[in-house]
Amino acid sequence: MKVLFTHSYFLRFDIKQLNTSTPYPPLATLFAASLLRENGHEVKVADIQFAESPTAIERYLDDFKPDVFVIYDDGFNYLTKMCLTNMRHAAFEMQKCAKKKNIPVVVSSSDATDHISAYCKNGADFIIIGEAEQTLLELVIAIQKKETAKLIMGIAFLENDKVIKTPSRNVGRELDELPKPAWDLMDIKPYKNTWLKKHGYFSLNFVTTRGCPYKCNWCAKPIYGNRYNSHSPEYVVELIKETQSKLGFTHVWFADDIFGLKPGWLKSFAELIKKEEIKIKYKIQSRADLLYDDETVKLLSESGCDVVWMGAESGSQKILDAMDKGIKIEEIKHSVSLLKKHNIKPALFLQFGYLNETAEDIKQTIDLVNELLPYDIGISVSYPLPGTKFHEKVKEQLKTKTNWSDSDDLHLMFENTYSPEFYKHLHRFVHYTYRANQARAMVKEFSLVNYKRICLWPYYKFRSLMEKNNLKKIEPVATSLF
Repeated sequence: MKVLFTHSYFLRFDIKQLNTSTPYPPLATLFAASLLRENGHEVKVADIQFAESPTAIERYLDDFKPDVFVIYDDGFNYLTKMCLTNMRHAAFEMQKCAKKKNIPVVVSSSDATDHISAYCKNGADFIIIGEAEQTLLELVIAIQKKETAKLIMGIAFLENDKVIKTPSRNVGRELDELPKPAWDLMDIKPYKNTWLKKHGYFSLNFVTTRGCPYKCNWCAKPIYGNRYNSHSPEYVVELIKETQSKLGFTHVWFADDIFGLKPGWLKSFAELIKKEEIKIKYKIQSRADLLYDDETVKLLSESGCDVVWMGAESGSQKILDAMDKGIKIEEIKHSVSLLKKHNIKPALFLQFGYLNETAEDIKQTIDLVNELLPYDIGISVSYPLPGTKFHEKVKEQLKTKTNWSDSDDLHLMFENTYSPEFYKHLHRFVHYTYRANQARAMVKEFSLVNYKRICLWPYYKFRSLMEKNNLKKIEPVATSLF
C-alpha cells in the first residue's frame, strides 16, 4: 500500500510558537512511518509544519496518489496534547481534501480521541485510540484486503451516525523493538535553519520513554496513558550518535513526560554518553521529588543536561494537594537548589486558576518564584481536557469554548474565584515581575551573557507596575496582597 503521512500542527496558526522559533519534527509520526515501511508499505511524509495553509496537502495527495492518508500527530509534543482548535480545523480541511479524492483517512491524535464524532463527520474513516503504530499497521492491511476493521483493537469509527469503539489495545512494552524514526523521510533543513538563525544552535527531539505513572488530576494522557515503558540506555545513545552524525545537532530535547525514572537508567545513560564521547546539551521534564538526591542531579550534569523543566504548578501546598500533584513545596525548593549547585538551569511550569484558588495561594506562588529565581518560567491557567478528573469537575460550566485556539490563548473556561480577564493580566504581571527580579539579581554576577537581560530591567519593571495597576482595577482587594 502507498501510505501518505502528515500531522496537523501548523506553526503559522500558533503565532507565539512561530515567534519563539523552536520547531521540532513530528517524532511520533516518524516512528509510525518507519514501522509501516519496515513491513513492506511505500510511505511518504508530508510535513506541513511550515506550510501556509492546510490545502498544501493537495500537492502531496496528487503527486504521491496514496491508497491511505494518515494524519498522525506527534503525541510526544506538549503542543499537540493541548488540542488546539486551530489545528483541529486544519485537520478537518486536510481530511476533506483526501475524501474528495476517495482516499481513506485515518487519524491518530489526542484531539481526535476526544472528538471522535466531529473528526469522522469531517472526513475521517477511522480514529486510532491510544498507542497507534501496531493498530495502524493492522488497519492498513485490513483496508488493503478490504476486510472489516471491527476485529482490530484500538480504533473508533462512525456506523449509522453512532460512534463504535473496539476493545482497547495494550501499550507496547518492548520499545527497542520498534524501528528507528524515519528521519530520511523528512526535509530537516527548515528546522535546522530556523534554530541556527534564531538561537545559534540546532536542537532535535528524542524520547526515551512512553507514558507517565503519576496521576495529576488535570493531566490528560489519551495516547500513552499511565503505563511507563522505557527504551534501553543503549538504544537511546546509539540513536543519538547515529542521528547526530547525519543531521549535525548539538542540543536535544527529550520530550518524555518524565525523564530517567526507571531505576539505574540514568547512571547507565551517563556512562554510555561518556564512553561514546558524545557531546550534547539537553533539556528534560522531571519532577521535584525525582531530583531530591545529589547523585541523580550530578549524573544529569555529567551527561550534558542543561535545563530541567519541573511542574512546580503552585507555591501553595493546598493547591498542589488538590491537584493530586504528589509533591511538597520543600521538594521544589531543594531540587532547584541542587540543580543550580550542579550548573543545571531549573525552569518551572506554573499554573494559575485551579479550583478554589485564592489571592493568598497566588501570592505564595509569586513568592516562591521570586525566592527561587529559576532560569525560566512557563505560565498557564488551568485547562480542563477530557479524560481528566479536573474536566469532570467543571465540564458542566464549559459552553461553546472548550479548547484553546492556540498555545497563547490561556483563557479560563470555567467559573472560579477570579475572572478570565484577571488571570490574563496576572500572567503578564508574574512574568514581568520575575524578569525584573531576575535581571536585578544578575547585576551581582555580571557577565556578557546576561548583559541583554540586565539592560531590560527598566522595561520589565515598568511593565510589571502597569500590569499590577490593571489587576487593581479588576480585583483591588486581591491585588493588595501581591
